Amino acid sequence: MKIDIEAERKEILNRYKLLINACKRRIVKGDRELIRKAFEVAVEAHKEMRRKSGEPYIYHPIAVAQICAEEIGLGSTGIVCALLHDTVEDTDLTLDDVKGLFGEKVSQIINGLTKISGVIDNTSSIQAENFRKVLLTMSEDIRVILIKLADRLHNMRTLEHMAREKQMKIASETLFLYAPLAHRLGLNNIKTELEDLGLKYTNPDGYNDISVKLKETEPERKRFVQKFIEPLKEILGEQGFKFKIFGRPKSIFSIYNKTKTKGVSFEEIYDLFAIRIIIDTPLELEKSDCWKVYSIITDFYHPSPERLRDWISTPKSNGYESLHTTVMGPEGKWVEVQIRTVRMDELAEKGYAAHWKYKDSAADKESKLENWLGRIREMLENPDPNALEFMDDFKLNLFSDELFAFTPKGDMKTLPVGATALDFAFEIHTKVGEQCIGAKVNFKLVPLSYELKSGDQVEILTSNKQTPKEDWLGYVITAKAKSKIKSSLKEQRKKVAEEGREIMERKFYKNKLDFTLQNVNDFCQFLRIPSSQELFYRAALGNVDLKEIKEFIRYKNNPVKPSRKTVASKIEQLVTNARGSSDMLVIGDDMQKLDYKLSPCCNPIPGDDVFGFITVAEGIKIHRVNCPNAIKLLSNYAYRVVKAKWMNDQLISFLAGIKIIGTDELGLVNNITKIISSENNINMRSIKFDTDDGLFEGTIMVYVHDTKHLNHLMEILKKVKGVTKVDRIDEKG
Repeated sequence: MKIDIEAERKEILNRYKLLINACKRRIVKGDRELIRKAFEVAVEAHKEMRRKSGEPYIYHPIAVAQICAEEIGLGSTGIVCALLHDTVEDTDLTLDDVKGLFGEKVSQIINGLTKISGVIDNTSSIQAENFRKVLLTMSEDIRVILIKLADRLHNMRTLEHMAREKQMKIASETLFLYAPLAHRLGLNNIKTELEDLGLKYTNPDGYNDISVKLKETEPERKRFVQKFIEPLKEILGEQGFKFKIFGRPKSIFSIYNKTKTKGVSFEEIYDLFAIRIIIDTPLELEKSDCWKVYSIITDFYHPSPERLRDWISTPKSNGYESLHTTVMGPEGKWVEVQIRTVRMDELAEKGYAAHWKYKDSAADKESKLENWLGRIREMLENPDPNALEFMDDFKLNLFSDELFAFTPKGDMKTLPVGATALDFAFEIHTKVGEQCIGAKVNFKLVPLSYELKSGDQVEILTSNKQTPKEDWLGYVITAKAKSKIKSSLKEQRKKVAEEGREIMERKFYKNKLDFTLQNVNDFCQFLRIPSSQELFYRAALGNVDLKEIKEFIRYKNNPVKPSRKTVASKIEQLVTNARGSSDMLVIGDDMQKLDYKLSPCCNPIPGDDVFGFITVAEGIKIHRVNCPNAIKLLSNYAYRVVKAKWMNDQLISFLAGIKIIGTDELGLVNNITKIISSENNINMRSIKFDTDDGLFEGTIMVYVHDTKHLNHLMEILKKVKGVTKVDRIDEKG
């Protein structure tokens, strides 16, 4: 393809001008020179590079900087870092060069954005380690994660140029981590777009299906919204409010999620959109004016009392403030209405991050965001947590809804839903958590594992003789409590291990064995114990006996080489074998004698879009791409994932499940079984039917050849009189 260098140069300058226009309001004269300098350095550094689409690479950093300026609202330092974010990783520019040209702050942020180079021990996850590095820098400067989110958003917008397996990995990682992070930082628009794009690449069929249906029903929705807001406009105007009122469609991802979690079809979802009312009112009148608007709406439309959400009195911890109610609108349809002010709306769309002040004065900092970053710092203090475990804990605290509980003095604490009395104790202070012996909730004594509810008043009972126990890890869900309990248990183990060391030393000398580091390590290897500390700990508990030492001495005198390879090299070998020369795992007879299993969590059959996941103990497990566990596997262990395809000439039968729902018609069961066995020559393994007050529900496990075979059968079953829904189920019966 012939490249027009002159046209590209003009386009680069044009994009730079658009960037400067986007941040014009927030930059002073000196800043503009700094941004220009960063732009020139980035253009020079990336000059030979091109993206997968064939475009000059520099388009990407400019686009990331544009997102930072327009959609997040960052100032000049953020824009400079966005322009330079890939230079240290991908070009000859070093961190020292960046520091010399742009100062300490910019170099610190760029360092946080630069991936860890070199390969980490293959049993851990490189993605998790990189993410932890980003968080470490982020806890010092929030701009690191904001630029990372802008970078990810632009990569997702241009993902169509990537290979399919790369799309799966990046989209899974986005849904697993980056979308919840954007949500946690209150970046609502970015979160929504990341989720929709994530779904587009992890489940194209599900995405396209909803997208088409939303387009088809758009005119009807617009008519309904018009009818709903007409009378409200009139009366809000009469009352002297300055306002905007409009309908907002729900995101494709949230509709898809609802169809999955609630088990309903697209047609059955009533809240495909929400009505938003934004009022322009002074800060001191915000609360009372929002309630006045609520009162006007509920005079017109009947509200559902259990669907009122007041996030104005108690904002969410990501800064979200709004009043939500669901009312019965025209044509007997429930409609969600969101009431907020201009300030609240800006906060909801751009989040706390947009209001972050980059000044030294502590008073300027947004306290809730500062608290959250403080919690991340605490989590990162744990000296040696497993990166993947850390990710799971971190994610759990990102995703969860929140509850509010109070101390006896009335201080409010925000915790994730599912948090226990013990979580609350650690939330107050690490010392209080470690010495907790019980709690009183609303003046009644409860166990440590008691799950809190919003509004509970909690008094923690402590004793200075108490120390954390192993089973406490099962009582807590917050990352802070988990990491504090783990590090305390580690300390306790260390102390016990010191006593065990002396015991081990005595036992060695008793058996005329030198107590050297080499002998101790060899003995650990012989017993397959991970470390000498673990050995000493077991010795202190009396779990190492003389018989084992004698066996070890015999083995030392007459060694037999252990055939077990280390887990890491075994996985490496498995990965190499599985990928083979074609880089594609073929499922069928010609399997290069590799052991593989069809994973029971999603029960794949030929024709399904699948991948192989390499395990140590069970060979290769085949998962469907839309398996509930796929996103986590692809996000955290991409290096252990192998592309897989089915052989076309498979004539083996595979087990698949079908769920049928309908009305209890006469002869319905007979009609269904007749279709399955006589008309399609399909064998059934099990069949289970239930009827309840005229409703019929059945589960059938059948043997089919592939997805086409199964889909054909499901289409025929949908036509049976009385059947309203036919779905494939993943669990084996």
